[in-house]
Amino acid sequence: MSKQPVLVVMAAGMGSRYGGLKQIDPVGSHGEAILDYSLFDAYEAGFRTAVIIIKEAIREEFMQTVGKRLQNCPMEILYAYQELDKLPAGYTAPAGRSKPWGTSHAVLCARDAIDGAPFAVINADDYYGKSAFQVIYDYLLTAADGETYDYCMVGYQLGNTVTDHGSVARGVCVTENGLLKDIAERTRIEKRPEGIAYTEDGENWVVLPPETPVSMNMWGFTPSVLAEIESRMAAFLEKALAENPNKGEFYLPMLVADLLQERKATVQVLHSADKWYGVTYAADRPMVQAAVAEMTAQGKYPHGLWQ
Repeated sequence: MSKQPVLVVMAAGMGSRYGGLKQIDPVGSHGEAILDYSLFDAYEAGFRTAVIIIKEAIREEFMQTVGKRLQNCPMEILYAYQELDKLPAGYTAPAGRSKPWGTSHAVLCARDAIDGAPFAVINADDYYGKSAFQVIYDYLLTAADGETYDYCMVGYQLGNTVTDHGSVARGVCVTENGLLKDIAERTRIEKRPEGIAYTEDGENWVVLPPETPVSMNMWGFTPSVLAEIESRMAAFLEKALAENPNKGEFYLPMLVADLLQERKATVQVLHSADKWYGVTYAADRPMVQAAVAEMTAQGKYPHGLWQ
């Protein structure tokens, strides 16, 4: 019998645009963070184990807030730590670097806790909606690698994932017949007078249609992806340390794009009927709080998730 799907939550980011630890900032009436609602939805969908990736530097604060609440969560909660020195032999982090090595590295740091199970990956600071967890859980129950790796992602429309308060990073997708054909990480997308657009150099802007499918880092993987990340980590570091030693990151969309180009993986694009909410900036928080309050009033969530 194959192992049951595991949920992996990336909560080690620095929150530089937000100005604090948005992973633990409350949005619910009893102090719940977005992460709490994701775990609640994941449990309802069928997930029974969650691996939360944090940094040792935020461990105490995280455990005193989110960790303390999750003592009453019915899921098995495991922790993994993304640290700058968790690198292949022969590599060291440059002096002065504080930024994590990116989402692919985060997932690799959770390898032992994932323990050979198929797994879904999410951001701690994004609200994905109940149906998103159900469709990805159901997919992972039968995901099996054949001639190619059998992966999936939940897609969202770009126009529903931008903020009025600054730029965002998104994986911009090209799809065909329900499959992901290509994906490019765009680290600066924002609303402009001409529409939603991205820039690579800060001067030239490319407009994107609001219905463009994007990744919000809700991926479904078989364990094969961990070996792929590990095998590519050294090549990433060689490039990053030479070109951008303090900020270079190994993003999951970069990894997936390479696997698609090499025809080593297929990625089914799943869809959720729910609206996405996120807190890229502190000014986004009141909107998320209002949305959570409305969903609680509608009976989608209890007052006090873990009480």
